[in-house]
Amino acid sequence: MRTPRTAGPAATGVAVALAALLLAPAPEASAAAPADGAYYVQSAVTGLDAADNGGAVEQHNPKGDEDHQQWNLRASGTSYVLESADTAGSCLGRSGALAATVACTSTDAAWTVTALGGDQYTLQVPGTASYLTVAAKPSGANYPARLAIGGSGGLAAWYLTPVTSPTSPMPAADQRTLDQVTFLTAHNAYANGVDGGFAPPVVNLFPNQSRGIDQQLADGVRGFMLDIYQTPDGAILCHDSCTLVGNPVALWVDLQRIVTFLQAHPDQFVTVFLEDYVDPGVLRDALAKVSGLSDVLYRPDRTGVKTTGWPKMSDLIAANHRLLIFTDHSKAADQSAGLTRDSFGVMYQKDWTVENYWSMGSGAGDSDWSCYSRWYDANTNIPLTRTETGFRPLFVMNHFRDVALAATAQTDNTKLADRARRFCQPAARKKPNYLAVDRYDLGDPAAAVSTLNTYTYP
Repeated sequence: MRTPRTAGPAATGVAVALAALLLAPAPEASAAAPADGAYYVQSAVTGLDAADNGGAVEQHNPKGDEDHQQWNLRASGTSYVLESADTAGSCLGRSGALAATVACTSTDAAWTVTALGGDQYTLQVPGTASYLTVAAKPSGANYPARLAIGGSGGLAAWYLTPVTSPTSPMPAADQRTLDQVTFLTAHNAYANGVDGGFAPPVVNLFPNQSRGIDQQLADGVRGFMLDIYQTPDGAILCHDSCTLVGNPVALWVDLQRIVTFLQAHPDQFVTVFLEDYVDPGVLRDALAKVSGLSDVLYRPDRTGVKTTGWPKMSDLIAANHRLLIFTDHSKAADQSAGLTRDSFGVMYQKDWTVENYWSMGSGAGDSDWSCYSRWYDANTNIPLTRTETGFRPLFVMNHFRDVALAATAQTDNTKLADRARRFCQPAARKKPNYLAVDRYDLGDPAAAVSTLNTYTYP
């Protein structure tokens, strides 16, 4: 906009200032603290939650409402407090250089909450350069449990994750992307006692599934967890060891069943997860035996997924990219050996997914519903909350015990939707994409899958 010639210097300055004010970008919404409500205070580094443990505030495995991990955020003057959902008047605060629960009326309970972007925040001691942080990680160990008061930086970044997950309606079938869909997944799908032997005789008494691969496909199972071991006969499906296994099944046989199904059902998509104890060359040879595999194999590494996100399911179907194969094997080990599995289309799972720890406990008795990363230890840290710019890893939710007792699986599977909603979905800050269970024929886990497929986690 041009300034009139008759305007003097003062008028010109005012006009320029007004124009600059009008054209300046509005403050970003992320600059504000989230709305008052119930939250988990979740480390952006580890994915673990701040929990009250007898007055000490520690990072614990996410465990819903069972472990003093829920905090009610509310404004208090010019600052905020986070009051324990379990103990009225007790707030997340500090005692010297350590995090602690204190009286909500104490000045040590006040925090300045500042957005970092990406839905992350800092909790700063008002008027200071001190923050709530995860304590520094000692060499060769996990991050310490006790939270600390320290400087700024990555360890001071937190998600304030709503206790009640935000959801949006599921897009239309031709618009939903792969990471918006949930699939029924069979844990140890090969260990079914129908297709052949899978373990020594005693272990065979407790099959993880009761139906063969063909029937699993017909019943709607679309994720298959398979353990492979190396024998003179190649890649064989076994549990723990192939020793004493009668009538073992080769990997390529079950993969052929899956490819044949996909050929007969051109609108379906299947994912295979390999617990992988074979050399890459042995795996490559096994895949080469599967007729039609290359026609349906999906290669996310060749289609820009890491920068543009997962494609629409309709586009995958149209391109005939309908079989995704993951391995849990180490990519670094394969690189040292000179042959990587992704060179022949098997994706390294840690690059593309997050996954919770696999066991809820023994085959009987109480279960542990806590939901934390399978890949969190002294050497590895891949939190369930991991998200990259433009890319959200798929979330594999394991829901089974050490031993597949039918009565226990029946009960556990009826609780699958509840655990997903109250425990694992907040822990990962994303909806599960694969619900992995034992005995999928018991307790109707397909109903939980249907429920999750009515919404998305934005």
